[in-house]
Amino acid sequence: MHNKLANVYRLGVKELWSLWRDPMMLLLILYAFSASIYVAGTSMPETLHKAPIAVVDEDQSGLSGRIISAFYLPYFMPPELISLSEVDAALDAGIYSFVLTIPPDFEQDLLAGRSPKIQLSVDATRISQAFSGSGYIEQIISSEISEFSQRHRLNTSLPVDLVLRASFNPNLTASWFGSLMEVINSVTMISIILTGAALIREREHGTIEHLLVMPVTPGEIMLSKILSMGMVVLVATGFSLTVMIKTVLAVPVEGSVLLFLLITALQLFATTSMGIFMATVARSMPQFGLLLILVLLPLQLLSGGMTPRESMPEAIQVIMLAAPNTHFVAASQAILYRGAGLDVVWPQILSLLLIGGLLFRFSLQRFRKSLSTM
Repeated sequence: MHNKLANVYRLGVKELWSLWRDPMMLLLILYAFSASIYVAGTSMPETLHKAPIAVVDEDQSGLSGRIISAFYLPYFMPPELISLSEVDAALDAGIYSFVLTIPPDFEQDLLAGRSPKIQLSVDATRISQAFSGSGYIEQIISSEISEFSQRHRLNTSLPVDLVLRASFNPNLTASWFGSLMEVINSVTMISIILTGAALIREREHGTIEHLLVMPVTPGEIMLSKILSMGMVVLVATGFSLTVMIKTVLAVPVEGSVLLFLLITALQLFATTSMGIFMATVARSMPQFGLLLILVLLPLQLLSGGMTPRESMPEAIQVIMLAAPNTHFVAASQAILYRGAGLDVVWPQILSLLLIGGLLFRFSLQRFRKSLSTM
């Protein structure tokens, strides 16, 4: 037993030295857990930010002035006043994302108890701004009209007053979600790449044959790669969480960082095993890259990190229960966003242990088979 652990340790040190001599891999790790996190947290595409808006004010009343002045940074650029004849040309040229048209006698019609209509023209090619911005504009106009109506004692009050309380993210700050999800995605991507590339690199350089003549077993070779590469990603994750997330982006982390790192270690056990399996299937680095795309995209898109799993077809939900990412994302969100403890995430821990064990077993069988054919 002592000899086996010593072999795994020496082989693991060899893997770390090989990684240290690979500047491109080091650069990828550094980017994935620093710059990539910062970009994801500060440039969320679905967030409305400085959207260009124009207003056709044919009413020229106090109410229309209130509505125009309600659009301000950082959600909207200062509104520009244009004429009705300029609307189509401006939208065709892509100058504005939104054009609001306030009809003549809008305020008078409202005071007279009629229901005047405001037209909002949207450039729907700007998909993220079109969806979120339309809702923002509708809320702003409704709020201004409601305040105006209350001041003039018009009977437009609703029978129910909706009070919004956003749990876990009171200001609905999108960077909180984007940066933390990027850490979760980077854990999966980098762990698969490191272990897969390590095995393919040894095969291409011919060093795997040298290992086969040494008194080491395929299980020890595979375990050394999993432990060494997993340790690198775990350290990078801890750095990213404490430096990039907490310090640079100032995102509050509600739960235990140690519990999150425990969940991350279980996820790494599964994904590094997956990386070994993929490296035994692919015969070269380009093939591994293509296979990585086919595996990584479904893992990240369908695991609940991009969109809630409840919004997906039921068949997809059931199938993705076999993927480690699904349980990792659920446990990570519960810990980092909602401050959940071990009593909440233990089902995800058991699922990751089971999936990781199965992936390790399949990968080891495939690895032994690939070594016997060399």
